[in-house]
Amino acid sequence: MNRPAVNRRSFLWGMAGLASTSGLRLDAFAASPSPDPGFRLVDVTAQSGIRFRHNSGAYGGKLLPETLGAGCAFLDYDRDGWQDILLVNGLDWPGHKREQKSEPSTLKLYRNNRNGTFSDVTHSAGLDVEMYGMGVAIGDYDNDGYPDILITCVGQNRLFKNTGKGTFVDVTKSSGLGGRQALSASALWFDFDRDGLLDLFVCNYVKWSPEHDVFCSFDGKHKSYCTPEAYRGETCWLFRNRGNGTFEDVTATSGIFDSSSKSLGVAMLDYDRDGWPDLLVTNDTQPNKLYRNQRNGTFKDVAVDAGIAFSAEGRARAGMGVDVADFDNSGGSGVAITNFDNEMTGLYRLSDGGNYADVAMQSGVGLASKDKLGFGCVFLDTDLDGTLDLAVVNGHIDDTVRNVSGVGYAQPPQLFLNSGKGTFLDVAEKIGGGFSQPKVGRGLAYGDFDRDGDLDLLITTNNGPAYLYRTDQTAGNRSIRIRLVGTMSNRDAIGAVLKIFHGTSNGTASQSRLVKGGSSYLSQSELPVTFGLGKRDKIDRLVIQWPSGRTEEYKGLAAGRAYECVESKGITAQPGF
Repeated sequence: MNRPAVNRRSFLWGMAGLASTSGLRLDAFAASPSPDPGFRLVDVTAQSGIRFRHNSGAYGGKLLPETLGAGCAFLDYDRDGWQDILLVNGLDWPGHKREQKSEPSTLKLYRNNRNGTFSDVTHSAGLDVEMYGMGVAIGDYDNDGYPDILITCVGQNRLFKNTGKGTFVDVTKSSGLGGRQALSASALWFDFDRDGLLDLFVCNYVKWSPEHDVFCSFDGKHKSYCTPEAYRGETCWLFRNRGNGTFEDVTATSGIFDSSSKSLGVAMLDYDRDGWPDLLVTNDTQPNKLYRNQRNGTFKDVAVDAGIAFSAEGRARAGMGVDVADFDNSGGSGVAITNFDNEMTGLYRLSDGGNYADVAMQSGVGLASKDKLGFGCVFLDTDLDGTLDLAVVNGHIDDTVRNVSGVGYAQPPQLFLNSGKGTFLDVAEKIGGGFSQPKVGRGLAYGDFDRDGDLDLLITTNNGPAYLYRTDQTAGNRSIRIRLVGTMSNRDAIGAVLKIFHGTSNGTASQSRLVKGGSSYLSQSELPVTFGLGKRDKIDRLVIQWPSGRTEEYKGLAAGRAYECVESKGITAQPGF
C-alpha cells in the first residue's frame, strides 16, 4: 500500500534542532576542559593503497537498500600474522547501469604488505564477484585454520570458503545456505551449542524487493526513502553447523523465529555469565531482542525483563549498530546501541541482578549523540589506559534531510574517551587526521594492521570512500595482545573470555575481554584481543575461560608483546611490537 513517509522519523528530523535548546547538560567530566587524549589518528588511506568507493546503485529511484550499506572487516586471511582488509560493495540495479563503469562493483580484499601498505588481491583470491553486498562476518567454520567469509546481501547471501592457498571458493549452494532471498544486514559466527563448530546467525531487515518497493514522500510528490514502518518485518535466521561443511536451518526450533523483527545489528555476549553465548539483536522501530541461551539448543527472549528492549521512556527506538564489552571493568557485559537522530546512543550498564540501565545521559554519551544518526560502533582501548573507549560513526539516510530540518546528511564520527570514573568525553576533534570531518558513516571496525600494539580504525561510507586511520600513541602507554587458537573449542576461540589482573596503587585491578565475531554494524573487527596497560611493564595473571569449559591461567606476561595461546598446549610469545 502506498503512503507518504510522514511518520515518526520525519517528525524526528524536524525535531532534531531541539537538542541544543533542551536544557540538558553534560556531566562535570564532559563539561570540564578536555584532557590530552594521549593518542592521535592519522589518515593513511591513500598512502596505504586503499582505493575503494562504495556503490549503492542509487539512480534516483530511492530504493530502500541503497541507504543502508555497507560493511567492512579486518581478517588475517592468509595466516601470516598481519591483518588484511575486506570491504563490501553494492551493485547497479538492473536496467540502471552506470554509463561510465571503470571496473566491476565487487568486494575488495586488500592483503597487508607488512610495510604500511596493502595490495588489492580481489581477483587473484576469486572474490571479484558482483553482488549487492551489505555486511560481512568472518569465521573459520570448518576449523581448518583459515578464516572463511560470509557476505550478507540483498537477495542471496554468499559463503566463501578459504582454501588456505590464497583463494576462496563460493560454497553457498553446497553448504545448504542457498535458496533463501532476503534483505539481510549484520551477521556473526558463534558456537551456540558449544560443540566446537561455529554456527551462523543472520539479521534480516524487512520484506522488500524492487518489485514491491513502496512509494514514500515528504511532500506527496517526490519519492523519498521509506522508513521501516512501510514494510512488514522479517525473521532472523539461525544455522547450525553440522560439521560436514553443511548447515541446518534451526530458526524455528531454536526459538529465534520472529517475523515482527526488523533487525540491523547483532552482538554476542554472555549475559548471565553461565559460559553459554547469548545474542543481542537491535531492531529498527521494533523492540530489541536479548536471546538468552537455554543450553539445550533453544533461546528465550528476555530483553523486556532485562530492560534493554525499549528506551527509558518505554519506546522502541531505531536500533542500528551494537557492541558489547566490559567498559567499566566490572566483569559484566556493557552495551552500546546506536539509534536514530534525537534518540541518542544507548549506553547500558549491567547490574548484579541482571538488569540493564541506560546511563547514556549521566555518562556524557547521551547529549553528545542526540543530534546524530549512529551506525557502526565499537568499544576499544584507543589510548591503552586500561579502560574501553567508544567509537561511533554517524550519517543520515537521505541526502534531502538537510532541506527538511537542516540536519546534516554527512555527520562527524565520534570517539568517546573513557575517564575510568563512569563518564565519557568526545575527543574526535582533538585526535587529528581529519577523523572528525563529516561523513555518511556506516561500517566501523578496528584492528592492529601495523602491529605496533594499538588499534587502528576502518570506516566505510554510504556511496562513498572507505577510510583507514592509523593510531599513534603519544602518552607512552603500553599493551599486551593475545591470539587464541582453540583445539577442543572452535579454532577461532569465539566465545572465550580473557581476564587479566595487575597491581594498582589501590590493590589489584582486572580487565576482561570476550573473543567475538560480529558487532558494530555490518562489520567485524579483528579476533586477537588487546589489553591496554598504561605504563605497566607486565601483568600478574591471565585467566582464559575457553568455550569448551576449560580454564587456563598464566602468570608474569610482559607488556609490549604479542602472545599466542593454543588451548591445552600453552602460551608462546610472538615477535614484539
